[in-house]
Amino acid sequence: MNIVFFTGAGISAESGIKTFRDADGLWENHSIYEVATPEAFERDPETVLRFYNQRRRQMYEVEPNNAHKKIAALQDKFNVVVVTQNIDNLHERAGCKNVLHLHGELDKGRSSVIPDSLVDLHGKGINLGDQSPDGSQLRPHVVWFGEAVPALEDAARVIQTADVLVIVGTSLQVYPAAGLIHEAPPNCILYYIDPKAEVPAGLGMHIQLIKEPAVKGMVTFEKELMNNL
Repeated sequence: MNIVFFTGAGISAESGIKTFRDADGLWENHSIYEVATPEAFERDPETVLRFYNQRRRQMYEVEPNNAHKKIAALQDKFNVVVVTQNIDNLHERAGCKNVLHLHGELDKGRSSVIPDSLVDLHGKGINLGDQSPDGSQLRPHVVWFGEAVPALEDAARVIQTADVLVIVGTSLQVYPAAGLIHEAPPNCILYYIDPKAEVPAGLGMHIQLIKEPAVKGMVTFEKELMNNL
């Protein structure tokens, strides 16, 4: 059985990673337009780099929670793939082996010129003057607002193979990623775990809502899954 998890900020929030959507559009007291756009990086790269260096340090100060761990544990029984909107590495640190990051990875840097030229940071910061192998300024490997989402087609292909699709901790408001739910095949069983879960607009198939935070919701989901086998 192929189980695909589509995860968002809500799953990492329970580990202590903040989300800008819960704070009037501010992310750690910054407007997203100050730190999460190509224009911001061009205008003030030092501030942008410092912001992501702080996020990277914070990522290593927290631990994967039981929702991350339960997803990883299901790999022992099922073919599990995680498609995540999150840029943290908590899924990997929980033991998930097959993770597709839609919006990049905080612990990687990349060339300012060649998007596919990546550098593993291993928790280290990026400073002004740090160069990628091609000699350009190293930047965070993060998809900023206004940039294309290169992994979108790969994510669609993954979701098209799902027997069970589980959406965890996302508002389904960030496009184009939110549209991926419509890639689920007609016979797929859908679950949506989030305290504010609602049936997505235009969804032509049944979805089971679990209106709970990620950690508690994963317990509920696992019981439902095992009961239905």
